[in-house]
Amino acid sequence: MAKKARRKLDEDAEAGFSFPEFDERKFLRHEYEQTFATGLAISFAIALGFVSWAIDRAGLPLIVPVVIAIAAVVFSPYLFIRIRESAGEYTKGDWAGLILTEMFGWLGIWFLLLDVLRL
Repeated sequence: MAKKARRKLDEDAEAGFSFPEFDERKFLRHEYEQTFATGLAISFAIALGFVSWAIDRAGLPLIVPVVIAIAAVVFSPYLFIRIRESAGEYTKGDWAGLILTEMFGWLGIWFLLLDVLRL
């Protein structure tokens, strides 16, 4: 029994492992797209923060800016796809990072504006 297992390990070792060829152009293109998308997410979060602050200053209930901002964050991937054609190539991890950047950016800007600009 041990000889069969050892023989199988030896056969696997003979096959060897080789790293796939690194495509530098593809990697740089993907990183550029992610940088651009992160910039869009941050600018979108800043805009949502100002809109939420303005709605709060107008005296509407607190739930209104929360619902509007969450809906905007949920539908923002569709906006990204409309703006950037290559956004369809993003992975689930890329989308998760962008959505979390928008969500926490929106909350941070909104809370900062509520604290600093409270009159």
